[in-house]
Amino acid sequence: MATREGSTGLVPAPALDRSRWPLHMSLSRRESIWGYVFISPWIFGFLAFTALPMIASLFFSVTDYDPRFPDTFHFIGLANYEHMLHDPLVVQSLTVTVKFAVLAVPVTLIVALGVAMLVNNKLLIGRSVFRTLFYMPTQIPLIASTIIWLGALSLRTGWFNMALGVFGIEGPSWFTDPNWVTPGLVLLGLWGIGNMMLIFLAGLQGVPTELYEAARVDGAGRWTLFRHVTLPMISPVILYNLIISLIAAFQYFTQAYVISNGTGDPNNATLFFNLDLYREGWRYYNMGYASALAWLLFAIVMGLTVGLFRTARYWVYEGSTTR
Repeated sequence: MATREGSTGLVPAPALDRSRWPLHMSLSRRESIWGYVFISPWIFGFLAFTALPMIASLFFSVTDYDPRFPDTFHFIGLANYEHMLHDPLVVQSLTVTVKFAVLAVPVTLIVALGVAMLVNNKLLIGRSVFRTLFYMPTQIPLIASTIIWLGALSLRTGWFNMALGVFGIEGPSWFTDPNWVTPGLVLLGLWGIGNMMLIFLAGLQGVPTELYEAARVDGAGRWTLFRHVTLPMISPVILYNLIISLIAAFQYFTQAYVISNGTGDPNNATLFFNLDLYREGWRYYNMGYASALAWLLFAIVMGLTVGLFRTARYWVYEGSTTR
């Protein structure tokens, strides 16, 4: 029997009460049960707010469901999916979305990584202050920040064009010229790189310093250190941020809706796929067709994500792990 030291000597320690659990139940099983207990709120939320709505949308995608008349929908098979093949707005909205993703994703990754490296520099005075300042914009609601940037990028009164005018450069009409809408939205998106910057910062701080020291002994310069030490070591973080930013680009909606008031103007330059989906479901009440569009979007994003994971074996460093 175990003992413990008391004021007058060694006294028997109280025995562990095992009556609460069946004798045949192993420790690992008890831990599994408690694990499920603690994650049960998430499981309930996933089933109620993600899984069931996805199943419902899959069902609605093969019907002509109209939310105004919920009792009169009919099963129409794959008609909604066939209609997508002949809908010019689907191709146009996908073109707008892909064009935005091709420009926004690499720019956002590069800027976020650059800012993370800046605030990770030990020579920078007030690093904590700068980290906070770069992260703070993410706390501003998207609608409010979009309205702010509408004023900042205004053709005549925006401070950005005024700053360009100081150097003799005539600023463009960011959100009324179809050729400048996408760059304007990318510039607007740089306002909210705080989360990505923090993830990159965590990755940079996880790079072993002895690797830098060994490379410097071998005569490596700054670019060599970045190319052959920093990038490989943070490649898992780059993959994560790449997937998250790509998904966000294909789900782009709020900013485009606020700028165009849901119309997709100018000349459908802000008609992102999610905006077209929203209009079909909530403006034209073609909820069945909107559900089919949602599943098309899901298939595209899932395909791109799987493709990135498949290519990860060629450029993501995993230490001593082998495939």
